[in-house]
Amino acid sequence: MRFGSGIPGLLLRRVRRLGVRLGRRRAQRRIFQLAMVFCCLALAPSAWLWIAGEGRVGPVESAPKAPVAVVFGAGLYEGRPSPYLAHRLDAAVDLYRLEKVQAILVTGDNGRDGYDETDAMRRYLIEHGVPQVRVVGDHAGFDTWDSCTRARRIFGVDRAVLVSQDFHVRRALALCQAAGIDAYAVGVPEVHDLTWLYGGVREIPGAGKAALNAWLRPDPVFLGPQEQGIPRALADAAAAGPR
Repeated sequence: MRFGSGIPGLLLRRVRRLGVRLGRRRAQRRIFQLAMVFCCLALAPSAWLWIAGEGRVGPVESAPKAPVAVVFGAGLYEGRPSPYLAHRLDAAVDLYRLEKVQAILVTGDNGRDGYDETDAMRRYLIEHGVPQVRVVGDHAGFDTWDSCTRARRIFGVDRAVLVSQDFHVRRALALCQAAGIDAYAVGVPEVHDLTWLYGGVREIPGAGKAALNAWLRPDPVFLGPQEQGIPRALADAAAAGPR
């Protein structure tokens, strides 16, 4: 009788098949474990942002008084603020009208010809009743970390109300705190459409980058000398007295 035939051969084949199945299960279990580890590592920075922002995020009405509001850029449409950016600027106007802030720092991207978020934001605020001297622009806010660290190091902001959409504002809050700003954040609500969903998904890798920035605290793309726009705005507010 040939080896592998009859009852011994049947048993051998079954043992082999069992070994293959067990090997596959071990491989599947290892893949599952690695996937779980990857998910935990990917989501840990997002969890950090939510924990760090506890009690410091809310609507305009609950924002504490601070010298400055910081508004982050969010794109232009035919040279005018995009809808999301306009909503941020509207919230900043409300903060000013409610006398919760005395000056507004708008920080955006002016890194290429024909695209100037900062001046568009300044024009919008001035058109909506904020005095020109109270609106200060940072043209080198290329990302959230650059905006935060430049607000502190270049413009001298040490206490502020931050304004952005609700999906982004916790990252801005954590980074500005890492940059040395005592901050509260106004999360501007939006309809939960595809744009909002896209913004929320972007925050997952954005949270990882934020964790690295908060740990390493790199210099911004452009540093340069200190600007006097915010001190001038606050001096004007002090001279004008209560509104």
